[in-house]
Amino acid sequence: MNNTVTEGSVHFSGEAMVRDIVLQFPKAADYFKAQRIDFCCGGAKPLAEAATEKGLDTGAVLQDLNKLLAEHPVLEEDTAWNEASSEELVDFIINKHHRYLREELPLIAQNVTKVFRVHGEDSPHLAEMYRLFHTLREELLEHTAKEEESEFPKMLAYEKNPTEDSLTELRGLLRTLEAEHDGAGDILRELRRVTNDYTPPEHACTTYRLTYARLEELEGMTFEHVHLENNILFLRYQ
Repeated sequence: MNNTVTEGSVHFSGEAMVRDIVLQFPKAADYFKAQRIDFCCGGAKPLAEAATEKGLDTGAVLQDLNKLLAEHPVLEEDTAWNEASSEELVDFIINKHHRYLREELPLIAQNVTKVFRVHGEDSPHLAEMYRLFHTLREELLEHTAKEEESEFPKMLAYEKNPTEDSLTELRGLLRTLEAEHDGAGDILRELRRVTNDYTPPEHACTTYRLTYARLEELEGMTFEHVHLENNILFLRYQ
């Protein structure tokens, strides 16, 4: 089987980094999510390696990507963030992803707490879900506040007045942010595990099902959020 996928200017193979595939072909992010292939925190590895880790055949994965390419041609606006200024990208991250977290985390918390209190006695895994979510919530809110108050301004200030000392400081800060992203990714993986891939039991009520759906949406939004930072914004200061 051909180990290369190509259409127009988009070209990747089993040796291509997972994160680079998503940058060239954003629709691939949806496919990678479905296959549990990490394209944000773990995106700096070849597709063949990532596929093997998940027990997938690289040729079959590339065939699936080729089909997606045919069905979803890459639009110019899909890759706009690669060319956008750091200020534009930071504004987008704050106004979309940070805003999402501030608005949605309290609502998800209400659902998680209610389901745990009502069904926790019969479903012991809900206690772990409750603990993991609230740990994640606290970490994400602290992380985004720190980015807005300190790290993002320092990035933009460096671009206006680049010095070796400020770059050294910035790189240290970015390593810390990436480690925090990894920590959030670990919690999300545990949440997916304890909820059986967000599959509610047959007897689950509407709130139970809604809670799982909102947690899965949080996972997807966090992956996109981290991808924009790790794989586009932060690389500008490496």
